[in-house]
Amino acid sequence: MWRALRAAEACEVCRSLVKARSAAGGPVPLPRLPLVSRSLHLPRPPARPLRPPLRLSCQPFSSLSHLPPRRWKLSPAKSSFQPRRHFWPARLAARLLRLRYLLLGSAVGGGYTAKKTFDQWKDMMPDLSDYKWIVPDFVWQLDEYIDLEKLSKALPDSESLAKLLPDLDKLAGSFSLLKDFFSTGTSGDTAFRATDASESDRQFKKGLLGELIMLQQQIQEHEEEARRAAGQYNTGHAQQKRQVTDKERVEQLQEELLRTQLKYQRILERLEKENKELRKLVLQKDDKGIHHRHLKKSLIDMYSEVLDVLSDYDASYNTQDHLPRVVVVGDQSAGKTSVLEMIAQARIFPRGSGEMMTRSPVKVTLSEGPHHVALFKDSSREFDLTKEEDLAALRREIELRMRKSVKEGCTVSPETISLNVKGPGLQRMVLVDLPGVINTVTSGMAPDTKEVIFSISKAYMQNPNAIILCIQDGSVDAERSIVTDLVSQMDPHGRRTIFVLTKVDLAEKNVASPSRIQQIIEGKLFPMKALGYFAVVTGKGNSSESIEAIRDYEEDFFQNSKLLKTSMLKAHQVTTRNLSLAVSDCFWKMVRESVEQQADSFKATRFNLETEWKNNFPRLRELDRNELFEKAKNEILDEVISLSQVTPKHWEEILQQTLWERVSTHVIENIYLPAAQTMNSGTFNTTVDIRLKQWTDKQLPTKAVEVAWETLQEEFSRFMTEPRGKEHDDIFDKLKQAVKEESIKRHKWNDFAEDSLRVIQHNALEDRSITDKQQWDAAIYFMEEALRGRLKDTETVLENMVGPDWKKRWMNWMGRTQEQSVHNETKNELEKMLKCNEDHPAYLASDEITTVRKNLESRGVEVDPCLIKDTWHQVYRRHFLKTALSHCNLCRRGFYYYQRHFVDSELECNDVVLFWRIQRMLSITANTLRQQLTNTEVRRLEKNVKEVLEDFAEDNEKKVKLLTGKRVQLAEDLKKVREIQEKLDAFIEALHQEK
Repeated sequence: MWRALRAAEACEVCRSLVKARSAAGGPVPLPRLPLVSRSLHLPRPPARPLRPPLRLSCQPFSSLSHLPPRRWKLSPAKSSFQPRRHFWPARLAARLLRLRYLLLGSAVGGGYTAKKTFDQWKDMMPDLSDYKWIVPDFVWQLDEYIDLEKLSKALPDSESLAKLLPDLDKLAGSFSLLKDFFSTGTSGDTAFRATDASESDRQFKKGLLGELIMLQQQIQEHEEEARRAAGQYNTGHAQQKRQVTDKERVEQLQEELLRTQLKYQRILERLEKENKELRKLVLQKDDKGIHHRHLKKSLIDMYSEVLDVLSDYDASYNTQDHLPRVVVVGDQSAGKTSVLEMIAQARIFPRGSGEMMTRSPVKVTLSEGPHHVALFKDSSREFDLTKEEDLAALRREIELRMRKSVKEGCTVSPETISLNVKGPGLQRMVLVDLPGVINTVTSGMAPDTKEVIFSISKAYMQNPNAIILCIQDGSVDAERSIVTDLVSQMDPHGRRTIFVLTKVDLAEKNVASPSRIQQIIEGKLFPMKALGYFAVVTGKGNSSESIEAIRDYEEDFFQNSKLLKTSMLKAHQVTTRNLSLAVSDCFWKMVRESVEQQADSFKATRFNLETEWKNNFPRLRELDRNELFEKAKNEILDEVISLSQVTPKHWEEILQQTLWERVSTHVIENIYLPAAQTMNSGTFNTTVDIRLKQWTDKQLPTKAVEVAWETLQEEFSRFMTEPRGKEHDDIFDKLKQAVKEESIKRHKWNDFAEDSLRVIQHNALEDRSITDKQQWDAAIYFMEEALRGRLKDTETVLENMVGPDWKKRWMNWMGRTQEQSVHNETKNELEKMLKCNEDHPAYLASDEITTVRKNLESRGVEVDPCLIKDTWHQVYRRHFLKTALSHCNLCRRGFYYYQRHFVDSELECNDVVLFWRIQRMLSITANTLRQQLTNTEVRRLEKNVKEVLEDFAEDNEKKVKLLTGKRVQLAEDLKKVREIQEKLDAFIEALHQEK
């Protein structure tokens, strides 16, 4: 009954729907009816009696139903009418299933849409991977040293960060603008033109960035309108009136375009200034950070070090330096230095009015840093370029270094001065400022100055990877230029030349036809070709102008210049800022293209050098000149220290022997022989005391000090030069000899040594008391040795005077000369006289000389009185020495008489006492000098040696002169090549990381 009622209600609903549809004007298609209605209206076959429901052990339960399960009893159907069924569970299940599909489809479609939107946003985000160099290297290594999890917990909360969102939005806009400005254009554009913004970046037109992008669009529209108007202006003469109107419109559009470009330029400068300040703050914090020790060198500093090493490398083995650098060339006073100063943003070079100021190449390495400073390669002093006194000191230092590098008789020098300039916002590159090219040699210059400047310029420009920055003075006639012909010879195709026209403000005033400037910038006036053309203004010619004032003047000039208003010059071809950007871009492009090829060439050179070393010196270490010098230095210091190991006995023996050899002649000739000619012992002693006192006061101490100094030199030389067996290396011989000579030259004996030594010697000579027989015998032995040596010398002189005796003449077939025969006859005559009077005095009387001469004349020998005296001196000397030696033998037993002061004795041995006094004085003097040597002079000599070695270590020319040979040069080349290769590899690795 309940099912029948529900079916009737469904029929009523269907009828109402049909009526509503038919009232609307059409039949209701059956497929559109609900499922229940279709089941009622379709014709059905006769109904069969329903089977009774199955009795299941479990009742079905649906989570969709809120009622408890119950059994429904179906009434048996009658054949007279259609059975009525209840379908609300089916309808409810169908609708719920439809809702599930709707939810599932919505989820899938929404996810796809969200992914697509995220990909679009991701594509629109700027790619900052090329600007990874802006962030210091240590930032990428923070995860190695800092616990980021702890750091994240210490960061401020979202509310604090929300306050910084406006500043972060502004910074993001600045970086997006810089990306848009420095992005490259189409393939046909050069690297010097600013490109248009991409379509994706135009979606961020908010604030200052949006205004900048709108300005770019206006510039493009104005340029298109100007080109269309210009095209219509040149169509023909038929529409002359319309051409006038178009011409006015072209001028109006050009002025509007110029104003838009200037506005665009000011916005860029403001953004650049903000970015520069932010970058400076970042670098300052980086300098003060805890990871300052871990900071790596910047890329440009690494490259500059490679160039410095290459400048000192002797390019043998056909390995040339082809690494890029920017070579600044130009005529004298063309503005080269001013352009370089504008790029470096500081007035760092010496200035002069018309005279040559750049006398040697100056390599300037520009790099970015928190402070604007400059420093030389070989100095640690930093010059603050924001202070005028430091700038003046830097200019003086550069001028002083230039003048020192110029040799006598020359005007310019090829020696390079290396300078590093750091500052915020500087473009990274290496520039070389060369002396200006001259046409005429003036008075005061060397005759070959012009040729030397040409050779220096060609040496730098012939590098196939060098970027030539050709500077041309715009205020003078182009026909007077010399440098353009030189540049065209070195780079005829202009593939690495950038042309710069300076002093454009003066050129605009002086040149009658402004189109001439346009022809220069377009490369149509000069025969040379270039990669790009620029026009700059470097001030009003006032040397006291600051960089900021020159930059403002340059911007004001080009803002009001007719050259830009009339489109003779384009905006990207003017100002030194655009020039520095273009040169830096070209420099790094050239570096990336050539550095690996240069590294490969040095690898090959290193292999050749290592092979040559193995073949020539297989058992020796590869020690370069500095390492060899250190090894020689240690050997020399060891040898100096070995002087202190000499025994006192050895010192005293050498000193005593050397001193006696030096003073023996004076003692015998000036003291002993004159005293021995006296008649009695009293006169002998008096003469001896007087002469010893005079000798001690004037000569003896000085002689003793000289002997001690010479002895120290001889011992030092012996230790320095004696071979050490297999360990001896003859490559150090020249160095050791030079060190020895220089040390001896610098060493001075203590001035007070002579005064103290004089007192000691005087006291020793005044003592006459021989205490024992042993000293007496030693004195006799000393006397005999001295007299025998003198007798031997006298006989040698006499033999040379009279010639060989009969035995030598017979055995050696020798004869006497006429003079020797005369001397021999005279000697025989004098010997006869001595035999007659053995106690003859030392001098001949005049009658005795006459008697000897007459006796000789009677035998037919003509002699001169002087010859008789000379012969007598040697004859009597031999006679006296023989007599003195025989007297020594008698005095051997005279010690007893000496103790009794020779009382009641005919034996007098005063000469033995004299020699004992001399011997004792020598012993005491030797002992005193030995003490002074070991305690003072050896240490002073060691100090002098150290000072000489330190001076030689700092003098590279001296080391090159003293340490020479194939072995040294080969090791030196091998060290240089290895150093260059290592630095190149490190630079290439850093360059790849920056990419």
